[in-house]
Amino acid sequence: MSLAPKRVAIMLDLQWPYKRHASTFAGTQQFAKEHGWHSIIDEFAHDTLPARRGNTIPYDGVIARANHELAERAKRLRIPVVNMWASSPVWNKVPGVFPNFEASGQIKAEHLIARGLSNFAAMTAYKNRGERMELAKFQDLLKDRGYDCLVANTPQSLTRSLGHWRRTKRLVATWMDQWQLPIGVLVGGENLGRLVVQMCHERGWRVPQDVAIIAGQNEENLCENPSPSITSMEFGYERIGYECAKLLQHLMNGGRGPRQPIFLAPSGLVVRESTDFHAVRDELVARALDYISRNSHRHIGQHDVARAVNAETRTLQLRFRKYLDSPIATEIRRVRIERAKRELVQSDRRIEQIARDVGFKTTNRMCEIFRRELGITPTDYRKERQLKGNA
Repeated sequence: MSLAPKRVAIMLDLQWPYKRHASTFAGTQQFAKEHGWHSIIDEFAHDTLPARRGNTIPYDGVIARANHELAERAKRLRIPVVNMWASSPVWNKVPGVFPNFEASGQIKAEHLIARGLSNFAAMTAYKNRGERMELAKFQDLLKDRGYDCLVANTPQSLTRSLGHWRRTKRLVATWMDQWQLPIGVLVGGENLGRLVVQMCHERGWRVPQDVAIIAGQNEENLCENPSPSITSMEFGYERIGYECAKLLQHLMNGGRGPRQPIFLAPSGLVVRESTDFHAVRDELVARALDYISRNSHRHIGQHDVARAVNAETRTLQLRFRKYLDSPIATEIRRVRIERAKRELVQSDRRIEQIARDVGFKTTNRMCEIFRRELGITPTDYRKERQLKGNA
């Protein structure tokens, strides 16, 4: 006799089109299809579940942005729940799967430091646990490298009312008044990141040359438009949703829950225009870096860069060695690799096309450099950042 399919409630606040909602849902549905679940979207599962045992229990398990009432009813009814909301009031009381926010904070700090910056600032939502965890690691790494970070907090919602919006802008302006340029900036959400970029422009500050900004969780529509596009962290929420479902299946089958929340490594930083530069005090090197950034997709070499800034190649090489501790060719290669990584993550274009468009002469050349610099092929780099059915 065949077993009836598992009935699983999905409570992810799907009115919001953010990845942490919609993409997590997509990941749960991939697992559901593979395992024959009957998924029921129920944004009020905490109320749908009966208050006590003895009544009909409509679900075998729940994946949710879990609240107190859901956790209490599910415990009373012995129904397994998996939480995916890091700011949940019961985030450490029921099994949960979350992004590794600490790893994200470290990656973001390392990226900004690698841009040659020595001044840093951060603004996050004080009620967002994930952003607080990310910020703590960001600050720790900066402190270990001998840098300070000017921190400010903002409410979770920026646009609750006109008065609230104006207060937020005043808060951001006061924070920005204390900056020392050039500066690397961590911002919790993409909408706040867009506001910061706009306010930089109002002050005549250039992004990224004066202010390098990393913001949010790679909501593409907000990150990519308008110019400049914003560097952001891709957490891979489909995989998080898949792992939530995988854990729930384990619990519904009688397995024991993990003692600690499960944290999954981010897919990687998606580098865009807002940090695609290198801070340097030498004007000649700065102009050369700007030329490389704008022309790396062409077949340029060290002599082309030197001619573009009206310098002798040897003189420019010596300046690069002094201020960047690397030759011109290394910077050209770095920019091409970053843009290739971006294309591999954000598109399904063929690797041959990507290699050509970012400036590598051949696909083999790009593959060779990926193996040498990153220890991985472009194909494997792309696969690692896609949802794996057997993850």
